[in-house]
Amino acid sequence: MEKGLCHGRGRAVTSGPDFRDSPGAPEPGTALGPADAITETQSGVFTFGLDVVQFEMFVLCHHGKLVAYVNHCPHVQSPLDWKPGEFLNKDRTYILCTMHGAEFEIATGRCVDGPCRGEYLTRVPIEVQGGMVYVT
Repeated sequence: MEKGLCHGRGRAVTSGPDFRDSPGAPEPGTALGPADAITETQSGVFTFGLDVVQFEMFVLCHHGKLVAYVNHCPHVQSPLDWKPGEFLNKDRTYILCTMHGAEFEIATGRCVDGPCRGEYLTRVPIEVQGGMVYVT
């Protein structure tokens, strides 16, 4: 594997809500794009649906593994990114909620600091097949 590129998937997390319960969520098998476009420094943001019924998710590379979450904080259901496509804190060690500063483990989505401590981001299961990332 080339340095900085992600081709695998992170470990499954069973805690937290099911992404399929969200309006506009993509169907399993939906292609998101090439895996090599998502690196340790470049996330992928994907939006599905129209107008009021929109579903937004993001994919990050963390220690060579891809992880994907719905782009909303479990505390106030607001988007997490502090500027479009930027989800990590300054040290790039946690996912940061722009609304109230909650921090989430990248690998698990578990909130470790902030008002939603112990809650989880909504995980979107993904896999890489033939160099492409798919929702599973």
